[in-house]
Amino acid sequence: MVVQWCNQVQVLSHPSIGCFVTHCGWNSTLENLAYGVPMVAVPQWTDQDTNARMVVEWGTGVRAEVNKEGVLKREVLESCLETVMGNGECGIKIRQNAKVWEEKAKMAVRGGSSDHNFKVFLEKTTRV
Repeated sequence: MVVQWCNQVQVLSHPSIGCFVTHCGWNSTLENLAYGVPMVAVPQWTDQDTNARMVVEWGTGVRAEVNKEGVLKREVLESCLETVMGNGECGIKIRQNAKVWEEKAKMAVRGGSSDHNFKVFLEKTTRV
């Protein structure tokens, strides 16, 4: 489905979503990780290239290469989707890694490091 705009968090949190094709902006990358959704990274500029590299390094997705005109060809996207969604070793591992990162994100806000650091910050800034 192609739409002009949608609530990305609602989409990513839906149980039927198996993969997300993303430009790898930082917000999109974090939201994908937080919801355990494997990615096909198609960075366009600035930080997106670095974020796409991290997605591949963390094993939560693959990078789709565009041609010299900057166009993502159908065959390349199809191959990436088959890799991520398929039953091959790579796809299985990517989906497992995505779930590991989802759990890490949940732990970080459920008494984990982010929760702890935020509480310490609040204690320090509310003292008068």
